[in-house]
Amino acid sequence: MVATSFKTLKSQEIFANAQRLMPGGVSSPVRAFKSVGGQPIVVDRVKGAYLWDVDGNQYIDYVGTWGPAICGHAHPEVIKALHDALDKGTSFGAPCLLENILAEMVIDAVPSIEMVRFVNSGTEACMAVLRLMRAFTKRDKVIKFEGCYHGHADMFLVKAGSGVATLGLPDSPGVPEATTRNTLTAPFNDLEAVKVLFDENPEQIAGVILEPVVGNAGFISPDAGFLEGLRELTRDHGSLLVFDEVMTGFRIAYGGAQEKFNVTPDLTTLGKVIGGGLPVGAYGGRKDIMGLVAPAGPMYQAGTLSGNPLAMTAGIKTLELLRQPGTYETLDRLTKKLTLGLLDIAKATGHGVFGGQISAMFGLFFTHEPVHNYEDAKKSDLAKFSRFHRGMLERGIYLAPSQFEAGFTSLAHTDEDMDRTLAAASEVMVNL
Repeated sequence: MVATSFKTLKSQEIFANAQRLMPGGVSSPVRAFKSVGGQPIVVDRVKGAYLWDVDGNQYIDYVGTWGPAICGHAHPEVIKALHDALDKGTSFGAPCLLENILAEMVIDAVPSIEMVRFVNSGTEACMAVLRLMRAFTKRDKVIKFEGCYHGHADMFLVKAGSGVATLGLPDSPGVPEATTRNTLTAPFNDLEAVKVLFDENPEQIAGVILEPVVGNAGFISPDAGFLEGLRELTRDHGSLLVFDEVMTGFRIAYGGAQEKFNVTPDLTTLGKVIGGGLPVGAYGGRKDIMGLVAPAGPMYQAGTLSGNPLAMTAGIKTLELLRQPGTYETLDRLTKKLTLGLLDIAKATGHGVFGGQISAMFGLFFTHEPVHNYEDAKKSDLAKFSRFHRGMLERGIYLAPSQFEAGFTSLAHTDEDMDRTLAAASEVMVNL
């Protein structure tokens, strides 16, 4: 039953004021709860697997600040390391040893990365890697996939996922047609469509960029042979393959999706986990490609706060925690328990659902049909998901406020958390 103590009066008051101060009352669109109805809760604090709102309600958190909190919120070792780093200063705007340490950890972990450049966000990493693809190949056109989100840069806001999908927006106003003219799109998991694009644009395509596991149109796994097929196609056509692992990097395996599926791209973008909860991004790949990046080469990219000591410190400590024995086995077991449990409950209560998980990333669609791409995802019953989301929220379970977003677990989650979540889902799905 819904806890009688569930009240959100303070959240409502704060959000009402926020709408006078910021567009939609938020600093990022999905947080506004527009696709699920009702008003968002306003968070006061987080710890471990939980968050508390300003009204004092506690929630089991499956958003995890949209992915970074894989060790749990405010992990004591990360916090201690940050406290020590703060005493030395928040930003240097100059080289520091911490950059070397985190760079070595990333290079050792991610198969495709021989050199890396740190930036401040996943969007910034994807912007830079697009420029690098074009500089290296001397070609202008790029293939992306419908529903894959690579940040809000102009050239990527073509059939994008994430908040664009959540809010049902068309390609964004303010983006010049000329900017996106060279952005080609194909359905995810459709290798034949990619072949057609290559045939129609001979020696014009700089590369292919994708989320190897989609998380910004909901959780969608690659079909068998899809990633391998892209690797072969790009090699055959002299193009580059880029894995956007901002979400999957260090989450579905220590070496990311490329380790999990044994497919090595030419370039990789990273973010979220490698900053341990602080703003960070990175891109990296083969030395011959990365050698074009300034000041080693002519392709310019810079950033005042790039490689700042706080983000590097949080990232180093987070990766140290993740490489301890048994980490990913634990994440996989807990997430599998949650996902299979949700699917069983939905089936038992008569709801058509499709879902899955890989390690600490999962998703659930309210649809009777399998989901292989964004078009399939759009067939989901969004009204039913909205009711499910609200029912879970009222029972202390915080899920992403969109059918088109993946969910995340952490090392701080417990079997008791899974059991409580499944018990709440049982109550909610009976009444959907």
